[in-house]
Amino acid sequence: MAGLIGIGLTGVLSHQTALNTTGNNITNANTPGYSRQEVQFDTQEGRRTGAGTIGSGVSITNIRRLADEYLTQQVREDSTLFGEQNALNSELTRLDNLLGGESTGLNSALNNFFAALQNAAEDPTSLPQRQLVLSEAQQVVNRFQALNQEFIQQRESVKTQMQQGVKDANSLLNSIADLNLAISESPGLAQGKMPLELMDQRDEKLRELSALVGIRVSAMEGSQVNVSLANGLSLVTGANAAQFATRTSAEDPTRLEFTLTNSGRTTQVDEQINGGKLGGLRKFDDDALKPAFDELGRLAMALSASMNQQHEIGMDLEGDLGSNFFTDINGIELQRSRVVANANNAAPKTSLLAVEITDSSQLPAGTWTLQFSGDGKDFELIDAVTGKTVNQGRLPDPVQSEITMPGFTVRVEGGQFNAGDKFLIQPSRNAAENIALNVLREEDLAFASPIRTSAGESNLGNAQINQGKMLNVRNPNTNALLPGFETRGELANGPLEIRFSNDGTDITYTIFDRANNPVGPADQAYNAQQINTIFSNDPAAGDLYQGYQFEMTGEPADGDQFVIRYNSNGVSDNRNAELLASLGTANTLNNGQQSFTEGYAGLVEDIGVKTRQSQLDMSAGKTLLEQSTNQRESISGVNLDEEAGKLIQYQAAYNASAQVMSVAQDLFNTLLQSFR
Repeated sequence: MAGLIGIGLTGVLSHQTALNTTGNNITNANTPGYSRQEVQFDTQEGRRTGAGTIGSGVSITNIRRLADEYLTQQVREDSTLFGEQNALNSELTRLDNLLGGESTGLNSALNNFFAALQNAAEDPTSLPQRQLVLSEAQQVVNRFQALNQEFIQQRESVKTQMQQGVKDANSLLNSIADLNLAISESPGLAQGKMPLELMDQRDEKLRELSALVGIRVSAMEGSQVNVSLANGLSLVTGANAAQFATRTSAEDPTRLEFTLTNSGRTTQVDEQINGGKLGGLRKFDDDALKPAFDELGRLAMALSASMNQQHEIGMDLEGDLGSNFFTDINGIELQRSRVVANANNAAPKTSLLAVEITDSSQLPAGTWTLQFSGDGKDFELIDAVTGKTVNQGRLPDPVQSEITMPGFTVRVEGGQFNAGDKFLIQPSRNAAENIALNVLREEDLAFASPIRTSAGESNLGNAQINQGKMLNVRNPNTNALLPGFETRGELANGPLEIRFSNDGTDITYTIFDRANNPVGPADQAYNAQQINTIFSNDPAAGDLYQGYQFEMTGEPADGDQFVIRYNSNGVSDNRNAELLASLGTANTLNNGQQSFTEGYAGLVEDIGVKTRQSQLDMSAGKTLLEQSTNQRESISGVNLDEEAGKLIQYQAAYNASAQVMSVAQDLFNTLLQSFR
């Protein structure tokens, strides 16, 4: 009887454990990271008799955790991919909406500004039209500055997310290390009795960490795991966890860099932060936000430079030459602000550098690193995106010199340079922030041209002279226009007179100033069969360069004269206003291949393409994560229908085992009664 009772008892106890395990599965069906548990039954060793072996019941050999390490690792990898794409897409979508929005973008402001200039050109004396030009110009300035401020806010938002992501990662690393220790110290581990709940918790922490940054996980003795970055830098070793941190970038103080502290040693790990949310944020900053800053600044700089160059060679309502329309892009403080010294440069840190914009139409949008080696005189200029050296050489002694690039020049003004010193060169990064309207009065808008021509009243030939064009080549020494407008309100030595000589075979002309002295060579050749250009466009041409040019056609008679004078009282002249308005469609970017609106459209398109690609990548990453999660759930997840079936099965077995014990009890009672 005792044997039968024992057999029944093993059944009751074993199926009670099975019921408890099944109940635990059911109640944890929605617990993140929970792996289904399964009871493994085994027959107990039987009792051998002369008639054979008699069974002694059932026992539970193990409660195992249904988890496939390959699928668990796949979920981690797909979490890393989706975490990166999700963060990248979120930030790109915000940037795309900002640049492409009707009310937030730049296109409408540019179009309205140049339309106002065109309307003003039709009535250059109208003060209301001039005021509208200034109003629309201020709107352009406001839009540039607002976009730049939005970029800054998004940059700060990214930095905040990076800092929070680092805190979350550190918390997870500490939890994983603690779980490693708890698992290794778990009772029964040596006998293969695994702490199932602790292992589930650790796997879930690893999954959460993988959504923040790409990691590698390797199993170690004692059921512990080691965690590292993709390049092998250790994050968790046994019960010891490294710590992430962020700090201001030594190269660019407006940005953060990642560090990792392990065993008291701190390492900069920017390049190793790949995948996950942190990798996505870093990728957005490097591949989208920084280039957007540079491109927006390049547009602001090109607009300022083009408008300034054209406006300053016009004439305002008061008869004066125009000034800069927008702020001067080459103010000395602006030039020096385009160079940022690396915080790790060696003492004495006395170097002085500046970046001058030489041609905004050739200026690329980008950032470069100027680094020194050897004795501090050898330099390399490295493209920050490609990592390629684009210029190199050696500083002279003394060091004052220039490093020339397309569109800009790095000017070495003095100081001491050491081997290893680095400088961030960003020609256009801050231009959108610094753009401002320089012309504040309607009367100061230079819509007229300061020159005009007339033919002599007694001319007999059919030669004609146009009204000429102004040249905006400046004196490299004085930065003044050369040389005809150094005196306010008049031409230098003007008015000038062109006198022709025609002997029937050769036609020549000589230009005389107000004192009747020749300007330039006498008896210059004239060809009546072609367009003849009066004066040179080369400042090195001596008296033949006056800051303007004229074209003449036809055949002048002997003694014919033409007069060039300052355009005094030319308030109704709109020649410069039309040239200013034409800049709206002129190709002034990318070596004369793009207009301002096309350049901005290129920025919008670039961000739009990256946004669309990130949407596709995010969708693909989400699908992969769902597939791997479903595959894991098919093995490790709790199926409530299946568990309900097991619940009934184990309940029936429990009841049957109890019935066995009841039968044994009845038999025992019958036996006792037989002796009464």
